[in-house]
Amino acid sequence: MKFSISQPVLQTALQHLSKATPTRSTVPILSNVLFTTENDLLVLRTTDLEITMISTLKVQIDEAGSIAIDFRTLMDITNALPETTIGFDVSNDYKIKIHTNFGSYDISGTSSEEFPLLPEVDNKKEIRLQSETLGRLIGKTIFAISRDELKPALTGVLIEIGENQISAAATDGHRLVVCSRTDYTSTGYIGEVVIPRKFLALLQQYLTNQGEVILWVGDNHLTVSIENITIFSRIIEERYPDYKSVIPQDNDKTVKLNRIEFLSSVRRVAIFSNKSTKQINLHLTQNSGTITTEDPESATSAREDFSIDYSGEDIVIGYNANYLGDMLSHIDTDNVLMKLNTPVSACLVLPEEQAENEELTMLLMPMRTSG
Repeated sequence: MKFSISQPVLQTALQHLSKATPTRSTVPILSNVLFTTENDLLVLRTTDLEITMISTLKVQIDEAGSIAIDFRTLMDITNALPETTIGFDVSNDYKIKIHTNFGSYDISGTSSEEFPLLPEVDNKKEIRLQSETLGRLIGKTIFAISRDELKPALTGVLIEIGENQISAAATDGHRLVVCSRTDYTSTGYIGEVVIPRKFLALLQQYLTNQGEVILWVGDNHLTVSIENITIFSRIIEERYPDYKSVIPQDNDKTVKLNRIEFLSSVRRVAIFSNKSTKQINLHLTQNSGTITTEDPESATSAREDFSIDYSGEDIVIGYNANYLGDMLSHIDTDNVLMKLNTPVSACLVLPEEQAENEELTMLLMPMRTSG
């Protein structure tokens, strides 16, 4: 195997592929990047067995072949070089000679046969949508995904594909976010899939506000290609809970707040809350609101008044400040609406006005107050 590649091109490709290379693994081959030459293309592949990334580059190939090379060693060499052409000459016993204008370097590789096979996307269905639409769906929901591996279905986002609507839902059992978009038309596939957080976070980095994205969803895996990067991911094969049944329909107390001012108060008061529970209490009366917290363990407390538009009966309700702050941070409008019922029932947090082609619904479970 023999080929040449420019240092900036290789460096950029490796930076992308690092996102699917485990820093520590009990499987040594996973710390490698697989090099394969096909015609006039160099295909680089890394995997952590959950995510697989491929970068396809046009390079000068003198002799075809394949080899697995330690990712960290290769990254260190490439980063230490200035802009130049890097030549790779691989022998049959997996010895690699790297040569540049500055010198030559010898390292050892591993047989490509030891590298994991590429995931197969069987019975794949096409989901074709605008980059901006997919970016909004991910951005509005990903923060609410559960990190509890004992509840695997909740460690991803449920994507529901309809004929003229696509929705994303995420919950960790304490909060729920649902974002639906109508700027979508199905290309034939109607159904649902639970996509892991890691894939969505990775994909989010490649989405722009222009262009179209095609997701291919199979029985066990899904894949997407953006420019010269292809990403594979496993699908979470667990039944997602019926989130629609927990969205309240009878919350008749509506509070209107300035989002930025309220968020600032929540963050300040949260500093003095219990480090474990992060509980703050909202005291709501007609056109007057107060946030309080008290932590006997650290002998701290705080209180702030804030302005609201509210004409209902007095109510005191407790929330996790981090959860409430996350929701307020992911709403775009100047004002937010909180729709309440009782101190022990779920609250709806909504933008004052929905964005074009979008409906965003957030639900937050309360914490029990002491008085």
